[in-house]
Amino acid sequence: MFFQWLKQYLPRSLYARAALILVMPIVALQLLVTIVFIKRDLEDVTTQMTTTVLREIDLLQQQAGETSDPALYLLRLDPYLAPLTMTARFVEPNAPRPRDALSWNEFSGRVVREKLQRELEGFVAVQFPENRAFLLYIKTNAGVLELGLNRRRLTAAAPHQLIVTMVFFGFLMTVISFVYMRNQLRPIKKLADAAQAFGRGRNVAYSPRGAIEVRVAGSAFLDMRARIERQIEQRTLMLSGVSHDLRTPLTRLKLGLAMIDEEDAEPMLRDVSEMQALLDAFLDFSRGASTGEPEPVDPQELVISVVEDWRRQDKDVMLGELSGEGTVLLRAQSMRRALENLISNAVRYGTRARVSVALTEKSLRIRVEDDGPGIPPAQRGEAVRPFARLDPARNQDLGSGVGLGLAIVTDIARAHGGMLRLGQSEALGGLQADIVIGR
Repeated sequence: MFFQWLKQYLPRSLYARAALILVMPIVALQLLVTIVFIKRDLEDVTTQMTTTVLREIDLLQQQAGETSDPALYLLRLDPYLAPLTMTARFVEPNAPRPRDALSWNEFSGRVVREKLQRELEGFVAVQFPENRAFLLYIKTNAGVLELGLNRRRLTAAAPHQLIVTMVFFGFLMTVISFVYMRNQLRPIKKLADAAQAFGRGRNVAYSPRGAIEVRVAGSAFLDMRARIERQIEQRTLMLSGVSHDLRTPLTRLKLGLAMIDEEDAEPMLRDVSEMQALLDAFLDFSRGASTGEPEPVDPQELVISVVEDWRRQDKDVMLGELSGEGTVLLRAQSMRRALENLISNAVRYGTRARVSVALTEKSLRIRVEDDGPGIPPAQRGEAVRPFARLDPARNQDLGSGVGLGLAIVTDIARAHGGMLRLGQSEALGGLQADIVIGR
């Protein structure tokens, strides 16, 4: 579209856009009024006043006649100078030729000069001194005549007063409008902050305020937040209850199998252990990212401690690049669980794993890479869904699992306001999993 190119130059925040909408009409109106006032009213008035002075000068020239004697010329003008509030004298013959003298903001003076230059015979120059006087130089038979009169006979008194007053009050009203607009936009900003905090797993106190539409949106947000919290709580209670209730019969099965021959009980014990692992995975998924409150955490220290735990288990897990310093608001226990799930997948499907951290002013990125078979790009979206198992694309000899590892990581990343990205590791050749969280 025609205005598509303009979007990249427009502000992105609501406050800046509202300010632009407020300022643009005021600036456009002031420019329009200024141009109309200068071009029409001020210029027309100055032209009319200059025409009157031209008639008076024509009268003086008629009374002076064609004489070439300066004294006689002034003598003939003398009876008319006082009634016309003018002064007259001749420039010394040896003096430099008079030149125009106008200040840079003398708009009316330029209109006067153009009018006189165009219609006054013998025009030489005009000067506008700082003492509110006006000097006109005319070439006559007796020499260059200097006529002096009050500037206000040619230009309107204080022609810039209207413009200055309009700009001042326009600026004042704009400031008042900004203050009022800021108060109106503050409830929207608080709603956005509450929604962003909830998206990152934190509850911020919020009560609907402001205009009716903002109050309706705020109330809808509170209802939505309450429904989501109830849904998460019900899911957690349901999965926790089911997993807890199944532990008792599994324990009885283990006790019963312990009474029979080990060789006969081995296949059944393996099934019971697998069911126990499934229950543990269900419990981890049910807890999600709800464990603990966000607190300042040094991501480098967290990653180093997790890697050291895996090294103590004789796993080939190494540290990659650690860049950036500082802390991030995280649920330490949930983030540790996410890292352990990613590293567990890495050492399960590969032989090596590498963990790196990149911390900037805007985001945190924790990367886990392995040298396994990876996940094809077409199946990466399916891999993060709960209960999805992609073993045919990985390694079927390692067991099927329950398909909750990446789903738990995705849930934890989203609870922190981030995301899980899967890709191909350039260094190790296997899967590359990035937890990216905005600060």
